[in-house]
Amino acid sequence: MSAAEAVEALRRLIRRLRGPGGCPWDREQTPASMVRYLLEEAHELADAVASGEEEPVCEELGDVLFQVLFLGEGYEAAGRSDLETVCRGITE
Repeated sequence: MSAAEAVEALRRLIRRLRGPGGCPWDREQTPASMVRYLLEEAHELADAVASGEEEPVCEELGDVLFQVLFLGEGYEAAGRSDLETVCRGITE
């Protein structure tokens, strides 16, 4: 599976969690309610990097990526932004 396919699979999972029949907690989250989780995961990633151990870094990178994509899906569902626009902006 390519990196692009893996990211798309994660986005599908997030849409399923946030969608009908998904997870009630995930559905009620907003960008504002998710900020604390993003910050928590970023701090855990910083600690993992400081540890110098590869496995915890990989795990925490995954947690941060999930939070970023979760936030992005929320904005996209609200018609406010999308991942393509975000990535294009970074690249340019």
